[in-house]
Amino acid sequence: MSETSVKTEFEASADFAREMDQRDPLRECRARFEIPKQKSGEDVIYFCGNSLGLQPRKARQYVEEELDAWRDLAVDAHFGKDPSWYAYHEVFRDSGARLVGAKPGAGEIVMMNSLTVNLHLLMVSFFLPRGKRTKILMEAPAFPSDTYAIRTHLKSMWLDPDEHLIVVTPREDKPTIDVEQIEEILQAQGEEIALILIGGVNFFTGQVFDLERITALGHEHGCTVGFDLAHAAGNVPLQLHDWNVDFAAWCSYKYLNSGPGAVAGVFIHERHATNTDLRERPRYGGWWGNDPTKRFRMHLEPEFEPVPSAESWQLSNPPILAMAPLRASLEIFDEVGMDRLREKSRQLTGFLRWLIERKPSDKFEIITPPDETASFGQGCQLSLLVHDQPRERFKALEAAGVVGDFREPNVIRIAPTPLYNTFTDVWCFVETLSQLP
Repeated sequence: MSETSVKTEFEASADFAREMDQRDPLRECRARFEIPKQKSGEDVIYFCGNSLGLQPRKARQYVEEELDAWRDLAVDAHFGKDPSWYAYHEVFRDSGARLVGAKPGAGEIVMMNSLTVNLHLLMVSFFLPRGKRTKILMEAPAFPSDTYAIRTHLKSMWLDPDEHLIVVTPREDKPTIDVEQIEEILQAQGEEIALILIGGVNFFTGQVFDLERITALGHEHGCTVGFDLAHAAGNVPLQLHDWNVDFAAWCSYKYLNSGPGAVAGVFIHERHATNTDLRERPRYGGWWGNDPTKRFRMHLEPEFEPVPSAESWQLSNPPILAMAPLRASLEIFDEVGMDRLREKSRQLTGFLRWLIERKPSDKFEIITPPDETASFGQGCQLSLLVHDQPRERFKALEAAGVVGDFREPNVIRIAPTPLYNTFTDVWCFVETLSQLP
């Protein structure tokens, strides 16, 4: 088998896992990350990249370089170094576009703020209730910050969320949502919906949504369509421009490995990003979103003149120390490429699913839809519904050196990440899982 071929048949053995690791063309990537240790000194089995990605080794170097620039150059570092602080956000224009499938050179990407801040800013621009269209459609369960953001945003516009928020929920017979349910709601209430705002990958179940189809359905019914890609960016292939998505936002501390509370990202489709008419596309103004040729005229230019790109949604100058780790991470993504990451992820998570399902258990049930049920399949995460003693079983996994996470009331989320996880990690985890009392 060549290094780039896809393994289509699995074997239940440690030797097979080691063979897959040896043949893995991305095996050297693991050494570019800091792997936490158990008390014994052995590496933990870190399956929590869907919550907080591991630290790229180069992140420390890049942060220290900016600390040194602050020490040695102070204010002159805004222009007297490469990359300059003044233009630091521009470093991510191309790498960010490649990550989410934005149009190269079209100004559809900006890295700024945190995810929920960006969602609020984007709703200012893209939730424009008029006439009958006064409602937002979202999914459940959604990450709580999304729910809080949408409900409070409606309240800030004097709209009762109990009346103006439509929530699509799983049917009684399954834990996940069918796109057909969204289509049914649109057929019945599409004329009332101004905005569809859904997670690209559901945080709880790991379900990957068909973003292209949802976007097309929404536009067919006259809705604006945006996505929270917190669990999708760096996990599954995205083609936001070609799919005609209106806008999207994501964090970068999960699969993008840029540190706790890391700087987030925004995509705004070219047709909106280049529209600087604030009556048609309102947005909040700030000096870093203003025409850069007038940025330092300051009080001499009282009117906000937005840059004809996603960068006009910026408010303040970029937080350099927070952006440095993102630079370290996206360099790795650029070098490896999402296609190769996706190929390994299919094998890695596929191996995990296959090992768990080959020995049916009355203790656990995978609720994440399998690979063939979405347009680009399952992502890194598998969610295990635990039928009894969920917290105790999770604690037992932790004691055995497994780092996953627990979501109330009874779900353990496990995410083998292709940049630093191995097939041996998967094998050892399933062996540990199978031996739990």
